[in-house]
Amino acid sequence: MVRIEYLKRQIARAERLAKAILDQQTADRLQAYAAECRAELSELTVKQAA
Repeated sequence: MVRIEYLKRQIARAERLAKAILDQQTADRLQAYAAECRAELSELTVKQAA
């Protein structure tokens, strides 16, 4: 459960920073990181539901 909350915070933080930053390469990397976190979060929630 702790990891799920951590991932949710990281997703929100990365997306917020990606919107605020002017450097497109960094914004793309932040969006990619958010996508990775979202994928891991999805896996964890499926495992918990099972």
